[in-house]
Amino acid sequence: MANDPIKQFRIEPIVPVEIGGLDLSFTNSSLFMVATVVGASAFLIASTSGRGLVPGRWQSAAEMTYEFVAQTLRDSAGNDGMRFFPFVFSLFMFILVANLWGMIPYFFTVTSHIIITAVLAMAVILTVVFFGFWKHGLGFLKLFVPSGVPGVLLPFIVVIEVLSFLSRPISLSIRLFANMLAGHITLKVFAGFVVSLGSLGVVGVIGAILPVLAIIALTALEFLVAALQAYVFAILTSLYLNDALHPSH
Repeated sequence: MANDPIKQFRIEPIVPVEIGGLDLSFTNSSLFMVATVVGASAFLIASTSGRGLVPGRWQSAAEMTYEFVAQTLRDSAGNDGMRFFPFVFSLFMFILVANLWGMIPYFFTVTSHIIITAVLAMAVILTVVFFGFWKHGLGFLKLFVPSGVPGVLLPFIVVIEVLSFLSRPISLSIRLFANMLAGHITLKVFAGFVVSLGSLGVVGVIGAILPVLAIIALTALEFLVAALQAYVFAILTSLYLNDALHPSH
């Protein structure tokens, strides 16, 4: 794996299933998506099953996570946005746990595949569109017509606003996918340096000290990025949901 940093992203079938020429195999990606849901659910259930007036460590962690996402949603979309709290909280927990699973050696990072992040992004945008039209009808289109714009500039501004809206799922999915992909590739490349230098004897082992220190620093950075990307996805989702709640600029 150190010599081939891309190998860690390959999707491999665990239980091959083919129906009518359609590949429905249960893969390593499927396994870690299930593990992500189970891990997030287990954490929340275990930490809140024995709720006490004075919370323990796990209960405090769960309550802090809950309040963190809730405050992010309130700040971005107002109190009305709390109706979307289960959706935003589920996205945050799924991405966070999936990213953290990927930090364990020989585990699989599902968020390093753009098909996964694209589906999450499309779920966000479709929620915005359907709720916007359901609540405001054609008034939702005010989102693309900023107030106070001179009439001569309005057609150009509308086109820019529409293109900006359509680019949201692209940027949302690529941002998460690219950060996780790049970080894991970098770690594996430095790991390859350590293995290669270590095979050169004493001089190589001494020379491998710097790459090892770089790996330690990058690993710490990757844990930060894993949490940060979950937060960025959640806050951008909240901002987009605010447009569905309040389409008028």
